[in-house]
Amino acid sequence: MQQLLVKFRRNDTVFAQGDPAKSVIYIQVGGIRLTVVNGAGKEGVVAILGPGDFVDEGCLAGQSLCVATATAITPTTALVIEKREMIRVLHAEHEFSDRFVTYMLARNIRVEADLVDQLFNSSEKRLARTLLLLARYRKDEQPQKVVANLSQESLAEMIGTTRSRVNFFMNKFRKLGFIEYNGGLHVNGSLLSVVLHE
Repeated sequence: MQQLLVKFRRNDTVFAQGDPAKSVIYIQVGGIRLTVVNGAGKEGVVAILGPGDFVDEGCLAGQSLCVATATAITPTTALVIEKREMIRVLHAEHEFSDRFVTYMLARNIRVEADLVDQLFNSSEKRLARTLLLLARYRKDEQPQKVVANLSQESLAEMIGTTRSRVNFFMNKFRKLGFIEYNGGLHVNGSLLSVVLHE
C-alpha cells in the first residue's frame, strides 16, 4: 500500500530518531511533537506541528534516516504517504504540488524567523511568538486553542530558556489578559503587542 490513513493515540510514537526515512506524513487531525536527542542524551523539542502540516519530508531530498522523533500529543489522524508515491503525486498532480511547495517555502521562512528570534529577541518575546504560532494566529483570524497538555518545560526547551522563566512570563501574560486558562490554554491576539514592542 502506498498511502495509509493512520490514527495515533496521545503519546504514540509516529517514528523515532534514526528510523529509516521512507514516508511523508500529512497531519489531518491532532498534533505531533518533534524532538531530537543529542549524543549526551539531552532531548530538545524542535517543533509542534498540527493539521495541514507535513512531517518527515526530508526523505524526498535523500535523507535516509529520521533526524527527530515524532510523538502524537493529542489523538491524531495522519495520511502516511510512501516516498515513491509522494514523488509520483508531486509530478502528476499540479495543485497538490503547488500546495506542497508553498508549504515548504513557508516552513523555510519560519525556520529563518525562528533563528532570528533566537539570536536577537528576549525570552519573553520568544515565548509570546511561540504561543502565537502554536495558536496558529493570523491577523484575520481569531486565535485558536493551543495544543492541550504542552508543559512549561517543553515551552522552555522550544525557546531556549528555563521552566521558571516560562512560568514567570506565563503568569505575567495571564494577569495582563494575553492568555487564559479556560478548558485549555487560549491565546488572545493582544499577545502580539509583546512581540511588536521594542
